Amino acid sequence: MFRFGAEHWLYGLLLIPLLGLFFIYAFRSKRKAMAIFGNPKLMAILAGSVSSNRRVWKTILVLLSVGLMILALARPQWGTKMRTVKREGQDIFIALDVSTSMLAEDIKPNRLEKAKHAIASLIDQFRGDRVGLIAFSGKAFVQCPLTLDYGAVKMFLDAMDPEMIPVPGTAIEEAILKAIESFSKTERKHKVLILITDGEDHGGDPLKAAKSAANEGVVIYTVGIGTPEGVPIPIKDERGNPIGFKKTREGEVVMTKLDEITLEKIALETGGKYYRATPGEMELKKIYDDILKMEKKTLESREFEQYEERFQGLVGIALFCLALELFISDRRKIKREWKGRFET
Repeated sequence: MFRFGAEHWLYGLLLIPLLGLFFIYAFRSKRKAMAIFGNPKLMAILAGSVSSNRRVWKTILVLLSVGLMILALARPQWGTKMRTVKREGQDIFIALDVSTSMLAEDIKPNRLEKAKHAIASLIDQFRGDRVGLIAFSGKAFVQCPLTLDYGAVKMFLDAMDPEMIPVPGTAIEEAILKAIESFSKTERKHKVLILITDGEDHGGDPLKAAKSAANEGVVIYTVGIGTPEGVPIPIKDERGNPIGFKKTREGEVVMTKLDEITLEKIALETGGKYYRATPGEMELKKIYDDILKMEKKTLESREFEQYEERFQGLVGIALFCLALELFISDRRKIKREWKGRFET
């Protein structure tokens, strides 16, 4: 089957008749200029060595080379071959804490926005891994199922904020269990959970969930975002202006602290690692470096027909025509018989 890979270039062939008209106009203009310059008979004698036929052939070669170049740009293709494409990698869920404590500004602009930026940078590094998102606060749900469409993952990531889950709190246990539930049940490896949170768990038993994850072959990497010292949670109006801090029913300002001990235990239980979030976001790069060292599985394998590109021959012929045009002179040799110095 024959086709063009870039058909829009074929519109360039409309230039060929235009160029032909331009050359005709140029030749006629040159003749008129010579007629004005001097006596036509005399000019004919002086230009006797110029070959009109050679000029025509040179013009044809130029037009032919331009046409062939345009056809080459249109990428003619015919003949097919079977090609197998394989994707290898891991199944990776990223669980992001979207509780109100993630609005604390001990990390600028705040914990949540910093985490989302780091996740987006991590997604840009993935090559063949299936990625999914889990959002959690007091409840957990799958924001984006496992997919190879990284653009879609980043779109769902942008939509994550504290208002998407009305239940307050930080249910780390539920986030881990939701990830276990969402991974394939038939495999005991190639499963990674990256848990990004400030670690303040409100109820539940995250360590028990981590043991269940280990039994299912899930490796958990935890990233603590925030500071252990504790900071208040700002409250802002609709325009984003600060109007105070979150308080308890008794009127005391709520302080949110990073719980590194719990996050370290969760990672240790599953053979993963714990990292504290840094401004340079190197912790996620280190996590992905570890993931790259893991045994990979084939996530997708397809065979399809691929057309063979055939533009190379057209380019070669076009270059040959141009070279030939350069070597052809538009003047012919005139043989004159010498009759002697005083003969007429």
